[in-house]
Amino acid sequence: MSIMEYNGAAMVAMVGKNCVAIAADTRLGSQAQTVSCDFEKIFQMGPKLFVGLPGLATDVLTVSQRLKFKLSMYKLREEREIEPEPLVNLISSLLYEKRFGPYFVEPIVAGLDGNDRPYVASTDLIGCPNCPDDFVVGGTSSEQLYGMCESLYRPNMEPDELFEVVSQALMNAFDRDALAGWGGIVHIIEKDKITTRRLKTRMD
Repeated sequence: MSIMEYNGAAMVAMVGKNCVAIAADTRLGSQAQTVSCDFEKIFQMGPKLFVGLPGLATDVLTVSQRLKFKLSMYKLREEREIEPEPLVNLISSLLYEKRFGPYFVEPIVAGLDGNDRPYVASTDLIGCPNCPDDFVVGGTSSEQLYGMCESLYRPNMEPDELFEVVSQALMNAFDRDALAGWGGIVHIIEKDKITTRRLKTRMD
């Protein structure tokens, strides 16, 4: 078993019409043993910006704290909130400087930029960015998530439809993965509000 699969995770971010969604499961496991079902994997990094961290749980906590520190320094220096693209570059350099002993996380960024355009991106564990126009996935359920998202995704979805599509993709993907699941959380980011909903799912 790869160290990336030790704790299990399922995460997806998807673009809609002037909105973006990011969703993750809530399970923390130690291989096949479930330790907790309320583990936080998605962190708010700005008024309209979230970062999800699938991977090894210890590194999830470490990287989230280092990112919050770097963002505080950015805000002090620049006197403004960070936008999604500079955040991806910041995450990329943070991971690449540790490339010989990497953090075992594959971050997913979702948010709205300064013109309220939706933006999603992901990187691998040494910081190589991937910035598509539709969706990104991560975690142990990523193969199942790719299949579900390819089937269900449509351009220009309204927030309610986007929530439904992301939720169905997430739940149907982690139902086929023993290392992820046990509940989910979905954030829908719009220009004037953020809606957070929790999903009740199978607990087996």
